[in-house]
Amino acid sequence: MVKKRYYCTYFDSGYLSRGLALIKSLHQHCAPFELWVLCMDAKAFDELSRLNLTNVQLISREAFEATNPEVAATQLSRSRIEYYFTCTPALPFSLLQQYPTIDLITYLDADLYFYANPEPIFDELGGRSVAITPHRFTPRLKIHEKSGLHNVGWLTFRRDQAGLACLAWWRERCIEWCFDRVEDGKFADQKYLDSFANLFDGVVSLKHKGVNLALWNIGNYQISQSDGQVMVDEQPLIFYHFHGLKFLGWRFYHTGAAYFFAQLPRVAVECIYRSYLKAAKLNQAQKLKGTKRQGAKPLLLSLEDNMYYYYYVVKDTVKGNCLII
Repeated sequence: MVKKRYYCTYFDSGYLSRGLALIKSLHQHCAPFELWVLCMDAKAFDELSRLNLTNVQLISREAFEATNPEVAATQLSRSRIEYYFTCTPALPFSLLQQYPTIDLITYLDADLYFYANPEPIFDELGGRSVAITPHRFTPRLKIHEKSGLHNVGWLTFRRDQAGLACLAWWRERCIEWCFDRVEDGKFADQKYLDSFANLFDGVVSLKHKGVNLALWNIGNYQISQSDGQVMVDEQPLIFYHFHGLKFLGWRFYHTGAAYFFAQLPRVAVECIYRSYLKAAKLNQAQKLKGTKRQGAKPLLLSLEDNMYYYYYVVKDTVKGNCLII
């Protein structure tokens, strides 16, 4: 019998198309599952309520804050993105408190998309308590390790002494300090992950190459396709992290590859990016602006700036950094 898995995520209406793509991929590859979505604004809650998605439970921001008043209080001293970061550990913590039937809770960033069944991740976790995901930066990006050796993309916590203690500790630290800057060995909600293994038993840093493939590590691997499955070296791609992907206008999408000094191979463009964008149906109605945590500023408006901007759109298109869908 296939074991049911429990997931949670959060996003606002600016990230709705990505969240829906994540949910679609969960249905394709991760059944049976149950997903809780913390809707960070009323528009996201209303739209998802209207869609009435199978296996998806919605949490309004108001309901979440009512049960997490100490988390809610931090928004007075933090930016929107910093407040969203602060909510990350509080969401799975709340679900474990409210639903005693959950044995393992997995937090997912909303800009993930599954290409294969994630059971190998749970197999790697085994009977241990916590699973975290390393960035595995390419050599040229090692400077980014100051913001964390691990990434808040996939995080699993077991309902046992070590798992609950680790999650509670992380939640408390984020309430105390969670800002969008590197300071005294801290960065947002992320840098805390590097301390988990030193403080708690049963912490696994996942080694599967197909877990959390992203622009910051894709250059480490040979990407290919075999029998319809994208391969990362000799292992199947389980999920990709679409950090940095932005809608530019009309049918243009920027992958963000240039920022990470990444050169996307053709199989990645066609089988990872194009398939995701078509699945997400990202268009003028649901623009890829900014991140799930905060909207981006609008495109440059002056004629001179737009000419300069679209010159680089064309240039990046030739390099494979910009896609036309």
